[in-house]
Amino acid sequence: MDKFMDFLNTKFAPKAQVVGNNQWIVTLKNSVLEVLPFILVGSVVSLLNIPGNFWNWWPDFTPVSNFTFGLLSIFVAFLVPFNYMEYKKLKKQRIIAGLTSVALFMMLINPKFTNSGATASFSFSEFGAGGMFVAIIVAIFVSLIMEAFGRFSFFSEDTVIPDFVTSWFDSMLPIGIIIIFGWLLVDVAHFNMYNAIQSIFAPLASGADTIYGFTFILFLDCFIYSMGISGWVLSPVTQPLMLGGIAANVAAVAAGNPATHVFTSEVIYSGWAWIGGVGCTMPLALMMLLMAKSQRLKALGKACIVPSLFNINEPLVFGTVVWNPYLMIPLWINGIVIPIITWLGLKMGLAAIPKALMQMWYIPFPISTWIVSPSVGAIILMAIIFVVAWLIWFPFFKVYDGQVLQEEAARN
Repeated sequence: MDKFMDFLNTKFAPKAQVVGNNQWIVTLKNSVLEVLPFILVGSVVSLLNIPGNFWNWWPDFTPVSNFTFGLLSIFVAFLVPFNYMEYKKLKKQRIIAGLTSVALFMMLINPKFTNSGATASFSFSEFGAGGMFVAIIVAIFVSLIMEAFGRFSFFSEDTVIPDFVTSWFDSMLPIGIIIIFGWLLVDVAHFNMYNAIQSIFAPLASGADTIYGFTFILFLDCFIYSMGISGWVLSPVTQPLMLGGIAANVAAVAAGNPATHVFTSEVIYSGWAWIGGVGCTMPLALMMLLMAKSQRLKALGKACIVPSLFNINEPLVFGTVVWNPYLMIPLWINGIVIPIITWLGLKMGLAAIPKALMQMWYIPFPISTWIVSPSVGAIILMAIIFVVAWLIWFPFFKVYDGQVLQEEAARN
């Protein structure tokens, strides 16, 4: 362990710092961090809505979440070009770049127009985490176009026309290019970017119940999550598979046969794999709370521990992991190691594969584990997964905590 820690501090940390200082990494990370308050509000609402599953009289707080966390893609579509222009010292272009990005994003999620264009309907889910793929692609494209025209002007430097007027005219060309591109893509070519992204992941459906498919899908979930793209974008592909898997298990047990399908929500979110949320982040939340020396990580640990107990890890992931090479790598490792352990543990009979529907993912571990598979073996398997995830997170956490501590000392 000492040699590994020395490697992380002397070899890995400097390279991670270089990656972390990349202009795009900085821009994307800062943009995600700026929407963290909205993510926190959405997480609190998720907790407040839990009693509504048991008491009919409990109010529905979903609209609060819809108009905070549920608008995440729009916020990111605006902030990435805004921050990129700031990074490139093109401050006159910041607002225009952000607004143009939002306009293109709205075009590319393909609204349905009715009543001769007087009414437009959108799929609201694409405004939130589900549209993050489209939002990031749009934001990067707009940033590059705006940067290319950032120092272009129709007017000479000694023009007597006021700056704000020249800025209007100079912005018209890149805005026109961007919006015409969107028009050509959507209205002329009839291209649906959201559906295209979904179709890329559609082949995952075959083989999801093999160890290779199971591991790859869960790794992909972690991989895109580390970039600020929620796994909800995969839900049109994965949700039917998981529901079909648990239905097949119920039918098999009713017919006197054993349950065999591992790719189910009960296995992943309630039983074993994602303790504390996607990527098995509960160990990281506890490290931040109990072991962090830096004030920033300790404060985040206090803010994230309660949501993490209920398997809501957006505040933790968006606050520390997203676009952070120090913590992205252990999240990816967990995305490979934890599914393999889960698969092997269930297939080797250490715990029984769930045979009943249980979609209450917000029940804390290990209570939820006992509900889906009531046996000592199930708890042992969960404990093994927790320990392995802890060992994976720990060295990277220590290095990152030390880096943040140095940054805090330098500012004081």
